[in-house]
Amino acid sequence: MSADNEDYLVLEKQLCFSLYSASHKLVRSYRLLLEPLDLTYPQYLAMLVLWQQPELNVKELGEKLYLDSGTLTPLLKRLESKGLVSRTRSAQDERVVQIRLTEQGKALKTQASHIPMAIFQQSGLPLDQLLQLKHSCDLLFQQLEAL
Repeated sequence: MSADNEDYLVLEKQLCFSLYSASHKLVRSYRLLLEPLDLTYPQYLAMLVLWQQPELNVKELGEKLYLDSGTLTPLLKRLESKGLVSRTRSAQDERVVQIRLTEQGKALKTQASHIPMAIFQQSGLPLDQLLQLKHSCDLLFQQLEAL
């Protein structure tokens, strides 16, 4: 290994650290906004999917969130206990668990509608820069997913 390569073995030069640090701060900002709604950040992500598609099964939700059923099940149980979703086994295949947004879950969307704008304002970045950052992160994910 040459001396040039060793210069890159510095924490501040690591892309992963920049993404981790920014992600950590961003999730913390969300956490503060979600607290009044009694939602965790992962629960909010699940609700975002359900506000778009009010009925789907656990496998479909997991595919959208890149989570397995072992991670999703406790999250969905908590959402169900809050009255935001209902879970039922499929009549055709009892291994399949259907998730449906309840009326209370649908109503929560209105209460959460300010969150994207609040995060945008907190970022202090112009919209075009944020959109480019999102696009770059999406491309990075796709490249790493293809490995």
